[in-house]
Amino acid sequence: MSLTIGKKSLGSKLFDLCNVVLLTIFAVTCVYPFLNVISVSFSTPSASNTFGLRLWPEQFTLEGYKMVFSNKYIWTGYYNTLFRTLVGTLLNVIFSVLCAYPLSKKYLPNRNLWTLLIIFTMFFSGGLIPNYLLISELGLMDSRWSLILPGLIAPFTMIIVRNYFMSLPAEVEESAKIDGAGDLLILFRIVLPMSLPIIATISLWYAVAHWNAWFDSLLYIRDPDKTVLGTVLRKIVIEGSQQFEQYEQAFNKDAANVNPSIIKAATIMVATIPIICVYPFIQKYFVKGIMIGSLKG
Repeated sequence: MSLTIGKKSLGSKLFDLCNVVLLTIFAVTCVYPFLNVISVSFSTPSASNTFGLRLWPEQFTLEGYKMVFSNKYIWTGYYNTLFRTLVGTLLNVIFSVLCAYPLSKKYLPNRNLWTLLIIFTMFFSGGLIPNYLLISELGLMDSRWSLILPGLIAPFTMIIVRNYFMSLPAEVEESAKIDGAGDLLILFRIVLPMSLPIIATISLWYAVAHWNAWFDSLLYIRDPDKTVLGTVLRKIVIEGSQQFEQYEQAFNKDAANVNPSIIKAATIMVATIPIICVYPFIQKYFVKGIMIGSLKG
């Protein structure tokens, strides 16, 4: 007979305790570096140069953020990233839904064939050079649309939406058809209002992907005024010394109050905080959407 304390056995309580300890350690390892970046971004050069990690700023200052926001490429990067994120996410969701809805219907001719062709693209692609040549031949080089149109539909995300649509009760749509509603009317007036969890989930996925993307901008964009924030962040963080020299030349009077580590930390925070603030508004839909959308085959 197992030793029990209350309603749970001793072994169960120990298991729960181990889970709490391990997850707490994991959470700390994720949050602590983020807090360190925040503290460095608000610290003076003398404090930021000291060795070790910290939880709060030493000798608080806003000079790093002043210099970051004084750089015009931060603002143009924000504009281009916001344009890409808002327009790209809207088009991604629309076309993913329009592709997933017919594939969720058993009466669609050759439905399995079309689904397999789409899944095939998840495992095999043309590669970097064919994609570059395609963008060039389409006349999309140095255009913001080159960052949006190539990834208009993500196959994995579309399959998740398709599975969610398949989980909805068919009787609702049948009743609407009896009343004379067409497919588009059923989709936009009945199916989509019932699919808010999955719509919110894929919107978050697409928005985060667009916000964090930088490599395609590095390939296809030559005009600095069309560069996204991720590319600007890369230039400051990875090419930090060269970028900091440009800061120093432009803002020589403030250069004594900052150093490259402060500029890097402040830029990381400026680029990260906005997309983090979006998650709490979508969190309540996230778990439900992903669970239902991933279960039905």
